[in-house]
Formats: sequence, structure tokens, C-alpha cells
Amino acid sequence: MIHLGIFYVLIRALAPTAVASVEQTVVSAFTVTVSAPEEETPVTEPEPDEGAQGDPGEEAVPQPVSAPTPRQQVREDRPVPRAASTGSATTSGATQSGDGTGAAGSGTGTGSGRGGSGQGGVAATKPVLIRSITDSSAFPIPPGGRQARIGESVIVRLTVNAQGRVTACSIYRPSPFPETDAVVCRLSYEQIRFEPARDAQGNPVPAPFYYRQRFFN
Repeated sequence: MIHLGIFYVLIRALAPTAVASVEQTVVSAFTVTVSAPEEETPVTEPEPDEGAQGDPGEEAVPQPVSAPTPRQQVREDRPVPRAASTGSATTSGATQSGDGTGAAGSGTGTGSGRGGSGQGGVAATKPVLIRSITDSSAFPIPPGGRQARIGESVIVRLTVNAQGRVTACSIYRPSPFPETDAVVCRLSYEQIRFEPARDAQGNPVPAPFYYRQRFFN
């Protein structure tokens, strides 16, 4: 086969005309029938109806839902108070009368009702003025003379003891003359006297009193 191929190439190179005529003679001896392929009939699909119902979809299956378990509050038992005893012992908390503290019945302990012998210290009546300042000459002469003081007054707060005497004095509503007001407080210890205040049992008790000193000269 190799030698034949080399021989064919040499002949085609040296005598190309002769080789072409031989090839044409060989080819004409063969008859080739070519048949056209059958035409395929086109298949037309029907157009979908725009108003027709579509294919049903897959049926939806709901997922199971579980609610969280609610927390249960543990009930705490409160301590129950101890019941009162029904015995007859004379100890604390007995339901019957006895000598123990906290007994429900009658007893002989202190603190029974309103009765007592104490004074209480609460005044039921006010002190009664029985003597006021009489020595008005002890008042100092104010600037402008005594006429400038006429018609004025001073109010002092006095503390009256159980004996009806003044034990404390303070200026409650002063007058225009401070020196005169100071003398009023000093004379209240010496000259003013009271019937003392008394409590609900009639015992004398200390009490406050507001004293007003008017100036006439």
C-alpha cells in the first residue's frame, strides 16, 4: 500500500493530465441516486384558553404547631398561726382567765380602764388672773414722753405653775417700745398672780396664759 501510494504521487506529478482523465473515467462508472428527505408535517399544539382553569397545585399541608407549656407557679404554704390552747394552764396565751400574760379573761393587772390616781398633766380649765401689774411707775419714760405711749399695748406669753405664779415670760406681740416690754416681763414675775388651771379631776396643773398690758401713761 505504501509503494502504491508513492507510485500514485509520482505519476500525478509527472503526468497530471493523464491521471485526471483516468479519475474522471472511474468516477463516471458509478451511479449515485440521491433522494430528497420526506417533509415532516408540523404538529401544531392548541393554544391555551385564557379563561380556562389552571392545573390544580399541590395541596398545602399545615405544619403542626404546639403551644409552649405554661409555667406552673408553685404555691407556697404560709405558716399557720398556732391555735390558742383550750387548756386551763396559767401560761401566756390561755383562752380562759388566769394569771398568765395575755389572758383573754379578766385579771388583776395594771392598765385597767380610765381609773387611776395620776394627774395626767392635761388642763381642763385655764388659769384665772387674780392680780395684774399695778406699779406702772416702774415703766421707763419712752422718747417723746409718757403721752407717746398712751393707747399702746404689749402681749406676753406667760407660763403659770400649779401654785398660780409666773415661771416663764416671752414677748408674743411687742409694742413700739422694747424697753417697756422688757419691764413688763420682769414685773410679771413679781406682781401677777393666778388661780391655777386644773385637770379633769380638779387638780392644779401648769398651763400657758397670754397676758396683755395696756399703757395709760
